[in-house]
Amino acid sequence: MNISAVLLAGGESRRMGRDKATLLFRGRPLWEIQFDLLRRLQSEEIFVSARTDPPWRPSDVQFVSDEPPSRGPLSGLSATLTRISTDHLLVLAIDMPLMTENYLRSICNLVGPGRGVLPMIGNRAEPLVAIYPKGTGTDFIMALSGSDFSLQSLTNKLVEAGKLSLVNVFEKEAKFFQNFNNLSDFD
Repeated sequence: MNISAVLLAGGESRRMGRDKATLLFRGRPLWEIQFDLLRRLQSEEIFVSARTDPPWRPSDVQFVSDEPPSRGPLSGLSATLTRISTDHLLVLAIDMPLMTENYLRSICNLVGPGRGVLPMIGNRAEPLVAIYPKGTGTDFIMALSGSDFSLQSLTNKLVEAGKLSLVNVFEKEAKFFQNFNNLSDFD
């Protein structure tokens, strides 16, 4: 698969009170679950985007620092898009351990030259499990220089410009996108 992949792990985990990546789900830390998933896709290269280099980062994974000041996922994606050697970047958030290999493969099969894929649940985009073409790096940089740091706003513009194709998430697939933000989510 000629796609790069990034695990977004730059959040402050304020609601959780500690690094989400190290929390156990089904006996394994989230970071390990997500990297195993990305490795099974046989991405050309794998990155982790965070504010600082995490101590749990495997040696075969490249670290990408958020561009300060951090503007959340927008900063991490902007920095990563400038580093990839492939034409597309698959994004996966650290706190979505229910995501499946089959689902990610299905959206990888939908990319086209200069066009990525943006899953939609109802009217809401899911930009933290998406595929962005390398060329959108300039769009991310421009968004960082503005005052609107919302990925929803940026992805709407990318869809309008024909740089992202929308894919509707079926009801049975919606659970894959569940964010684990509270300790009760791990029960």
